[in-house]
Amino acid sequence: MSEYLSVARRMWHQLEPLHATLYFAPEARQVLSDLGYDVASRWPGYFAWRTAPLGAAGPELVTATYYSFSPRLVARYVPQIWTTADPAKVLDARLLAMDRVLTALIGDRLSGAQLAEAARLARQAAENAGPAARPLAAANRDLPWPDAPHLVLWQAATVLREHRGDGHLAALLTYGLDPCEALVSFAAIGAAPAADFVGRGWSAQEWSDARHRLAARGWIAPDGSATERAHKERYAIERMTDRLAAGPWRALGRARAERLAHLTGPLLGAVFAAGYLPRRSTLGIGRVKVGYPCKARLFAERPDTCGTAGRS
Repeated sequence: MSEYLSVARRMWHQLEPLHATLYFAPEARQVLSDLGYDVASRWPGYFAWRTAPLGAAGPELVTATYYSFSPRLVARYVPQIWTTADPAKVLDARLLAMDRVLTALIGDRLSGAQLAEAARLARQAAENAGPAARPLAAANRDLPWPDAPHLVLWQAATVLREHRGDGHLAALLTYGLDPCEALVSFAAIGAAPAADFVGRGWSAQEWSDARHRLAARGWIAPDGSATERAHKERYAIERMTDRLAAGPWRALGRARAERLAHLTGPLLGAVFAAGYLPRRSTLGIGRVKVGYPCKARLFAERPDTCGTAGRS
């Protein structure tokens, strides 16, 4: 099993940026605007796009499944987002958005046969992403598969992304990190500045209280830096996350996973070349990255700085 931990991490780096174009590409923002969402703010569209597979979810469910967002922030947008468009319309719009985004990105980078093969491999992995205790992955697995290969590829990447993130939350809970502590500890090890998490809605007092709790547990030194214990524990959380994410790749097999990585390489390059994604993303509480994404080589050199904070 251990041999698939590196495969799981590599494929996360390979497919996460493909999924994340939904939140940043101008074509997707235009579709959101056409639906009636305020695109001057990131959060209305983000919550709508990501939550729609769950149906007209309320703030408690969204807070639970997203984990690292302040309940107050979630309640500011949920369930109001469903008064703009119901989840079924959002899901249709989501595929329309990704059709436009990927059509622009793919161009002549992948032949029809290559794209069909990549979609087939990604779907096979996604269909082996066990849904037990993984609500966002299961909700996306419940959706019908689209016909177009580029949309199958994106939907499979989304299932796999949420499957990994749901597992990451289990790892955070196992190591006793509450939602705010997950962010504070991630910032403390130097994986992302604390300022990057202001948008999650936690107050300065809540952030300070979380730091004090972590200091009492030996995670934060008197100068505010992370202790050796914090680095070790955050590394252990990442390894547990890899372990919990390995199932789909074990089912697919290393050779076919490597084939999928090879096939999607040009598309990944196109995503970065387009400049859609921020240099440092806090997407995924369950998956905050250094850079976008943190490369496998960097993980090998500094595993403590290449993980996820919780889930966004």
